[in-house]
Amino acid sequence: MDPQQMLFAETHEWVAIEEQGDSKVATIGVSQFAVEQLDGVVYVELPRVGEQVAAGASFGEVESVKAVSNLYCPVDGEVVEVNESLKDSPALMSDDPYGQGWVAKVKLSSDAALGKLLDKAAYDKQCGESQ
Repeated sequence: MDPQQMLFAETHEWVAIEEQGDSKVATIGVSQFAVEQLDGVVYVELPRVGEQVAAGASFGEVESVKAVSNLYCPVDGEVVEVNESLKDSPALMSDDPYGQGWVAKVKLSSDAALGKLLDKAAYDKQCGESQ
């Protein structure tokens, strides 16, 4: 997936929106900047399929050699798929954060949260200011 086409949360999650019939599904992952800060992902706690999630609420955790960090859902909706590969290979999140390292897919219940997300340029600017 192309990061230039994604939206980003201030909490470092990315969102790629796909139209599926008359609904939208957001693929969610953790940005390259965030996985570099984590320095070696060793465990990922995934949300449950069928779980209702709210924008800004924690829906999982990432454990690295440095710390445990919450994953915050950037959208409102229902988890329709999780990346089971991360259970056995959490390093996928570090190795390919915008591809095989995705976390979950959420069927949007509303587009409201999308307006609060940043485009890639604004996100990069935020990351530059936080270092």
